[in-house]
Amino acid sequence: MATMESLIGLVNKIQRACTVLGDHGGQGMSLWEALPSVSVVGGQSSGKSSVLESIVGRDFLPRGSGIVTRRPLVLQLHKTQSGAEYAEFLHAPKRRFTDFAAVRKEISDETDRITGKTKQISNIPIHLSIYSPNVVNLTLIDLPGLTKVAVEGQSDSIVEDIENMVRSYVEKPNCIILAITPANQDIATSDAIKLAREVDPSGERTFGVLTKLDLMDKGTNATEVLEGRAYRLQHPWVGIVNRSQADINKNVDMIVARRKEREYFETSPDYGHLASKMGSQYLAKLLSQHLELVIRQRIPSIISMINKTIDELNAELDRIGRPVAADGGAQLYMILELCRAFDRVFKEHLDGGRPGGDRIYGVFDHQLPAALKKLPFDRHLSLKNVQKVVTEADGYQPHLIAPEQGYRRLIDGSITYFKGPAEASVDAVHFVLKELVRKSIAETEELKRFPSLQNDIATAANEALERFREESRKTVVRLVEMESSYLTVDFFRKLHAAPEKKPEKNGNPPGPNNDHFHDTSLARIGSNVSAYIAMVSDTLKNTIPKAVVYCQVREAKRSLLTHFYAQVGRKEKERLSAMLDEDPQLMEKRTQIAKRLELYKAARDEIDAVAWK
Repeated sequence: MATMESLIGLVNKIQRACTVLGDHGGQGMSLWEALPSVSVVGGQSSGKSSVLESIVGRDFLPRGSGIVTRRPLVLQLHKTQSGAEYAEFLHAPKRRFTDFAAVRKEISDETDRITGKTKQISNIPIHLSIYSPNVVNLTLIDLPGLTKVAVEGQSDSIVEDIENMVRSYVEKPNCIILAITPANQDIATSDAIKLAREVDPSGERTFGVLTKLDLMDKGTNATEVLEGRAYRLQHPWVGIVNRSQADINKNVDMIVARRKEREYFETSPDYGHLASKMGSQYLAKLLSQHLELVIRQRIPSIISMINKTIDELNAELDRIGRPVAADGGAQLYMILELCRAFDRVFKEHLDGGRPGGDRIYGVFDHQLPAALKKLPFDRHLSLKNVQKVVTEADGYQPHLIAPEQGYRRLIDGSITYFKGPAEASVDAVHFVLKELVRKSIAETEELKRFPSLQNDIATAANEALERFREESRKTVVRLVEMESSYLTVDFFRKLHAAPEKKPEKNGNPPGPNNDHFHDTSLARIGSNVSAYIAMVSDTLKNTIPKAVVYCQVREAKRSLLTHFYAQVGRKEKERLSAMLDEDPQLMEKRTQIAKRLELYKAARDEIDAVAWK
C-alpha cells in the first residue's frame, strides 16, 4: 500500500494542478473539492495565524489588529526530501521566495491588490505553496476571522459576509474543519465551534484546537475541554501554546518555539498527562493521519467522479469539435462534412423533424386563398365596366350572336389580377426558406466554432434561394399567362343560352353599338365571366403551390449548396484555412478542456498507481 506521504503528496499535487487550470468550482463538484483539505476557522485574534505558522515552522503570515486575513489563503505544504525551503504563489509562478518575510509582504500586497488598502474582504483566494523537508503534506485554507461587530472602515454587512465566506468552505462534505478557540474564552461562546456544530453536527469532520493555554488565569485550566468532557468531538482536542508577542518581536526561531511549547506541556501540572497529544507538531501529524484515512476511504468515489468527468469532457470536446487539420485535403473534407451537417438540419426543418417547414404550407393553405378572395373582381365585373369593355371590344362592327371579344377581354383583365398573389406566394416561401437557412446555421453544432464558414454558407445558400425565387416567379407568371392564352371553351358551350329581351321601360340609353344591351344581358355576361374566373382561381390555387414547391422548396432540398461545393473545390489551401478560422474564444475553450482532460486522466492513473501499490 502507498505511504501516507505519497498519498497526501499526490493529493496536493493534483490540487495544485487543478488550481493552475482554474478547475476549483463551477457546476457540480470539481476535482479540487472532491479531494479533502483542512479549513482553519476561528474568531479574530483566536491564534489562527500562530497555529498555521507552528505547523509550517515558519513566520510568514501578516499580523496586526482587526481583520488581517481579508482573503482566503489556500496553503499547500509539500514535503521535500532535502534542500532549501522556498515558497511560490500562483499569481507569481516564476518567482521563488526563500525569504519568508518577503512571503508575508507578498500576501499583504496581493490582498491589497484586490481589496485595496481598506478593511474590506474578498472571496478570491490567494494560493501559496511551501516546499520544505520540515512540513507534512497538507492543504490548509486560512479563512478570515469570524467577528461580531463591524469597525470603522468596514461595511455594515461585514459580519455576515465573513460568515457566509467561511461557511461556503466548511459546509463542503470533503472539508476537514480546524476550529480554533482561545483557552481564555468560554467554549460555549466560541464562534468556530458554533459554526462547526451547524455544518457538521456529528462532529466527524471537526478538529478542536485550544490556543493560548499559557494565558489563562492562574488557578484555572482547560482540562475539561481537552479531555472532551466540556464539549465532545469525535476527534481529540489539541492544545497549542502560541509564541508570545515578545518572542514574535524578537523573531524567535520556530524550532525554539516548538521546543518551548513541548517543555510547557511536559512540565505542566495540569496538562502533563496529555503532553504526548498536545502541541503544533502533534496537530500536524494528527491531521496528516486523518487526511490519509479520509483519502483512502474516498478513493473509489473520487475515481468514479474522475471517470464521469473524463466522459463529460470527451463529450464536450466532441461537441465543440476536435482541432482543425493542417492538410488541405483534410480541410476540404471537413468543410464538406460541415456543409452536409448544415444540410441535414435544413432538411429536417423542411420535412418536419424540426419546426419551420409548416410555415410553407401555411402560405399555400391560408395566405394564397386569402389573397385570391381579396382580388377586385366585383369592381372589374360591375355592370358599368362590363358594358364599357363589351362595347369597346366590338369596334365598328357589332357582334352577331354573343360578345365573344368582350368576354375575352373581361377574362384577360380578370386573370391578370392573379399575378399579384402568385408572386406574393413566391416571395413568402422565399422568406421562410431564408429564415430556415439562418436557423439551421445557428442550430448546427458543428458549425458554431467556424464563424467565417457560417457566413460563407449563409451567403451561398441565400444566393441559391434568390435563383430559385426568380425561376419560381417566372413559372407562376407563366401559369397565369397560360390561363389567358387558351380559354376552356367547354365551359361556355355548356352555358344555357337564354333569349335576350329588350327592356320594356328604362332600358340602356342609346349609343353606338349598344342599343340592344340592357342590364340583364350585362349581368349575365358578368356572371358567366365570374364563374369562369372562379374555375381558374381553383386551378391556380392548386398549381401555384406545385410550381413554388417544385422550383423553390424541391431545389432547396436538392441543390442548395451545389454551386458552393463547386467553388470550394477550386479554392487554394490558404482560402480553405481562412474558411475554417475558428472563434478565438472557442479555441481557448478547447485548449482548457484538453488540459483539464489531461489533468483528470493523469490524476486517475496516479491515484490508481499510488493507492494500490
